[in-house]
Amino acid sequence: MSGAAGTTGAPNIMIRVLALASLSVLLLVVGAALRPLVDPPTASRPVLTDVEVGFVQDMAAHHQQALQMTARLSPELDPAVLAFADRIDAAQRIELGTLLGWLTLAGAAPTNPDPMWWHRPAHANEHGVALGRDVEVPMRGMATVAELDALSTAPGPDAEVLFLQLMKRHHDGGVAMARAADLLLDDGPVKRSARAMMQEQSKESGLMTMMLAEREVVPAG
Repeated sequence: MSGAAGTTGAPNIMIRVLALASLSVLLLVVGAALRPLVDPPTASRPVLTDVEVGFVQDMAAHHQQALQMTARLSPELDPAVLAFADRIDAAQRIELGTLLGWLTLAGAAPTNPDPMWWHRPAHANEHGVALGRDVEVPMRGMATVAELDALSTAPGPDAEVLFLQLMKRHHDGGVAMARAADLLLDDGPVKRSARAMMQEQSKESGLMTMMLAEREVVPAG
């Protein structure tokens, strides 16, 4: 008798275990099906807003020209100027990689077909900033092709002065762009990056003013 009871008891226990397991799976399925009804999904924020895309595209172009300027310096220039140029080159390469990475994640083009549109009144007015597409706003601080060519051909001390003048103006323009983005954006990594650029490039601009003063030259307008 005991043997028969033990033999029939094992299958019964197995049946109950399987039934409980099936019930657990069923509850998980039902719970998953009902979850959207009790916890509806929220709309996800885009990787970058339109204003962020515009700013990042323009700042990427700005950084690329800074790298063009450092690349045109002769290795025979003042070591202090070359070391400073190397510092700018390294920092802006890292930032440029971040900017282009954001654009890739956002599925946006690496260049802006309408530079600085985000800086115009149509967008700025929404944030109480007196900055629209009906007003042309140039990308500040950019060097002309003629200025870049002159930097490539200028002799030693003249090349040092021209580089400092062009790069200081370039930094000042970058600071102005970053400040505009900071005013327009509410929060997020792009806003924080803009603030970091403002701080770092303002410091470097001050150093270039001092280096020009040592050479008895005033910054370019």
